[in-house]
Amino acid sequence: MSEHKTFYITTPIYYPSDKLHIGHSYTTVACDALARFKRMQGYDVMFLTGTDEHGQKIQDKAADAGVTPKEYVDKIVATVKDLWKLLDVSYDRFIRTTDDYHMESCQKIFTKLYEQGDIYKGEYIGHYCKPCESFWTDSQLVDGKCPDCGREVYDAHEEAYFFKTSKYADRLLKLYEENPQFIQPESRKNEMIAFIKQGLQDTCVSRTSVKWGIPVPFDPKHTMYVWVDALSNYISALGYGNEKYHDYDKFWPADLHMVGKEILRFHTILWPAMLMALDLPLPKRVFGHGWLLMNGGKMSKSVGNVVDPVILCDRYGVDSIRYFLLREIPFGNDGMFTNEALINRINSDLANDLGNLLSRTVAMCEKYFGGTVHNVAGTEAIDTELETMVNELTAKVTADMDSLTIPQALMEIFAVIQRANKYIDETAPWALAKDEANKARLESVLYHLCEALRVCGILLNAYLPTTAPKMMEQLGLDASALDLSKTTYGAQETYTVHKGEALFPRIDVAKEIAHLKEEDEKRKAAAEAANKAKAEAEKKAAAPAEESTVDFTHEEEIDFDTFCKVELRVAEVRACENLKESKKLLHLTMFDGERERCILSGIAKWFKPEDLIGKKIGIVCNLAPRPMMKGKYVSEGMIFAADTADGGCSIAFYGDDTPVGSRIH
Repeated sequence: MSEHKTFYITTPIYYPSDKLHIGHSYTTVACDALARFKRMQGYDVMFLTGTDEHGQKIQDKAADAGVTPKEYVDKIVATVKDLWKLLDVSYDRFIRTTDDYHMESCQKIFTKLYEQGDIYKGEYIGHYCKPCESFWTDSQLVDGKCPDCGREVYDAHEEAYFFKTSKYADRLLKLYEENPQFIQPESRKNEMIAFIKQGLQDTCVSRTSVKWGIPVPFDPKHTMYVWVDALSNYISALGYGNEKYHDYDKFWPADLHMVGKEILRFHTILWPAMLMALDLPLPKRVFGHGWLLMNGGKMSKSVGNVVDPVILCDRYGVDSIRYFLLREIPFGNDGMFTNEALINRINSDLANDLGNLLSRTVAMCEKYFGGTVHNVAGTEAIDTELETMVNELTAKVTADMDSLTIPQALMEIFAVIQRANKYIDETAPWALAKDEANKARLESVLYHLCEALRVCGILLNAYLPTTAPKMMEQLGLDASALDLSKTTYGAQETYTVHKGEALFPRIDVAKEIAHLKEEDEKRKAAAEAANKAKAEAEKKAAAPAEESTVDFTHEEEIDFDTFCKVELRVAEVRACENLKESKKLLHLTMFDGERERCILSGIAKWFKPEDLIGKKIGIVCNLAPRPMMKGKYVSEGMIFAADTADGGCSIAFYGDDTPVGSRIH
């Protein structure tokens, strides 16, 4: 074992079916901040990331592209490494599940589990979700679909090997009970307990119908199930079962597996069960964070709402994007990405608070003292208040990082930055400078500001690794000053500052939002065009349907993910009136279970307001607000209505026993 304290942190290994987006960056940047902070604390850190390159989805994608699976993933993996380099991700090791040493480890693990009776041959009859790479029984499906992603599953019937997951159900429940920190956040533990208590099934761990994967060594017509392959990366990357590395004894068990909430089950049920079977130590903590959403839903290339981190970094700077991801998203819960939130966070925190504080402080040091200020003791209460905040900051940030509340850690740092800005206004250095008798007081004020900036800069180095050294440079210090052991007030006696460029130039919000919206529209249009072309190609071979009086003009085909973004709910008509400005429109006030909303609907020809008040009807809840009647009204949704044979209109009403706000499926 190492004489130094160690810390082993892992990201999920990403599935290289396409280029990564801002959501993947969120996970990796969070792990990077934790790894950097632990290094600052003196830990010997192993930070692992990589790519999960096997499975049916990759096999199909490669076939569609007309290349081999390895050629396909090689191209994507190159973009992944480029992205982590751009985002300043300080990983120590990058594993690919196509690496020879990893495949060697997996085959040894599979063989050991088979020889000791934890893996047995059987026959799989059930359902398989290709996007999730998950097997499901009839009872586990929800409305006949995958319970994790809601997509279609297909029937699978083939010879397979199974891992005796059910054998470890009681041990898993005991693990959760005795180690309350094992699954975080706490809210997700109950989901895992419920999953086990409903009857834990043995896990299918091989396929004969999928060839792109690691062969079962003693039965090569079988390919290892992708999750057994993927989960083993956390120990194969340390050298378990291979001679490539020799770090297993030093770093295992992992201190933290960071994963998205959608794969928490594999990491807290299948993975610990495998380790129990191997008689290996279990990871100390598994954290399942939320999703980074766009317009209320997950990012999807087919919808055209995927945010490319490379474009953002090129436009705003890497540290701006890192800061937004770490500060804006409530860690553990879902977070929302919007252009407005990004620009406002950059302007408010980075330009106005941090950048302005450094610029004002350095300028005043140069103007009033030729750039050099010394430690002059403060004598007023506001001096003591700022000193106390500076001295308490490291402990607060450390506690937040230990509890994985990363946004809170940044809030603590920026609380000191904001207090220092207020301190300038309260002490008014420009007024003190008018009287030579106040020279000592003026120097004390500026020294306090320099110290606040220095300590904040040290702590920010974990989150903004490009910005922190620039701060030190303007304070007249070098990179060696970024030392966590020197975060007490007064540790630096003298400053000779050097004014530099603005850390974060302020952004013209209106102009920038307009540009970003234009780019968003281009992406959506491109996605729509691609979807339309695909739909038309699929329809070419189809024969026309039998003749009907109904208009069968179709909209372009959408995929299941896109449909799931349409939020359909039962709403109650609270009020309804005709519009003086239009004979076609009714103005409906709808209650959707959470709030009232205005909907304008062109049904006035067929329905009177009194026909609708008090009725429950279906509405689209998440339709973007639409200004109507020259902006006098804003319609916030759409009701369900159907054409009738006589050219009229029909509405489906829901019964009184249907709760308002119920989802319509």
